[in-house]
Amino acid sequence: MSSLAPSAGLARPVRIVTRLWFATPLWRRILLGLGLGVLAGLVLGERAQDLKWIGDLFVRLIRMLVTPLVFVTVAAGVSAISDPARLGAVGLKTMVLYFGLMLVGAAVGLGLGALIQPGADVDLAGVAPAPLADAQDLAAVLADIVPLNPIAAMAEGDILAVIFFALLIGAALLVTGEDGRPLQKVLESGSAVLLRVVQFVMELAPFGVFALIAWVMGTSGPSAFVSVLRLSCCVVVGAAFQTFIVHGAVLRLLARTPVLPFYRDIVDAVAVAFSTSSSAATLPVALRVAQRNLGVSPAIASTVLPLGVTLSMDGTALYVGLLAAFSAQVFGVALGPADYLAIMAVTAMVALGAAPVPSASLFLLAAVLSVIGLGPEQTALIVGFILPFDRPLDMIRTVPNCTSDLAVAVAVARMEGELDFTAYKERPLE
Repeated sequence: MSSLAPSAGLARPVRIVTRLWFATPLWRRILLGLGLGVLAGLVLGERAQDLKWIGDLFVRLIRMLVTPLVFVTVAAGVSAISDPARLGAVGLKTMVLYFGLMLVGAAVGLGLGALIQPGADVDLAGVAPAPLADAQDLAAVLADIVPLNPIAAMAEGDILAVIFFALLIGAALLVTGEDGRPLQKVLESGSAVLLRVVQFVMELAPFGVFALIAWVMGTSGPSAFVSVLRLSCCVVVGAAFQTFIVHGAVLRLLARTPVLPFYRDIVDAVAVAFSTSSSAATLPVALRVAQRNLGVSPAIASTVLPLGVTLSMDGTALYVGLLAAFSAQVFGVALGPADYLAIMAVTAMVALGAAPVPSASLFLLAAVLSVIGLGPEQTALIVGFILPFDRPLDMIRTVPNCTSDLAVAVAVARMEGELDFTAYKERPLE
């Protein structure tokens, strides 16, 4: 009997700690993991690399859900829109808002670059050029949206192709009527089950965020920003401006909603976006946040947010626009008003094709820099200079991508009368 006493005495504190842990809101636990990760990275240094597998496992769990969740939520969401004419209206409003926000992001990046001059006095001597991927022409990109084999597209995680197929299925269910109801119920049930799985996975988020932040801080650390201090400041200021001022304006002017509940209730999604640097990995969490915290109807959330994975890249547009100004300053290219307009337009267009994965935006530079006469060799030098410390900057610029998705979802839901203010927790603005 005495041998059981120590374990019995230990069980009570464990139960108390466990109860306290799960009683704490998830966003607070995630922020705790983030703060402890910073400290662990600073203390452990390069040894923090040994923690990375925990973060990788968390990211794999989330990415495991992306493709099936995109398919069932898009198909179910489209089929839940009672009026087929509304489907086109929702899609048009979504794309116009996403593209407009990317233009604004590119303008913010260029403006900060012109104001702060981060490329002045930068010396690229000794920088090894980074290999650049071959650019796809627009016709090839558009052709790839239509999958030859939808099952293969799902297996390969080709999000645009999956969205296209899901839109067709949803539209067909919408016009089929009663005969399509059994399949529609299956998709709705699948969506509910997968969102519940997301909830299970998110309980591991504090540990995954802790490991990822510790790894980044231990291997890159604050010293990574020293050699590009002005560029880093531009990224931080630009991301903050886009997140709070531009997206706040979308909420106030288009959605006519208070901004405080929005920023208070999206912390879970923002923390995942920041720690993973991936819009695709953030999608399952964003869907859950939009529906449960922000009151966006499932029909709108499941239509707007999956499109945002590939079409909403204003953080990327901001960064690429900033790097275009940076590159022009490094190589002594004087930019005029026509150059700035051309860079904005091309940046917004190439951002549409940015893969929703870490550091993908760096390899879009060739198309943008060609507008101002910089060739592949010069682009490779810029990428080689940025790449060693791109990960912390990538984490920062992924946040506006995430808040853009959610702000547009709220705005479209409000315009379509599909926003639940009880869930949003605030009265609408008059």
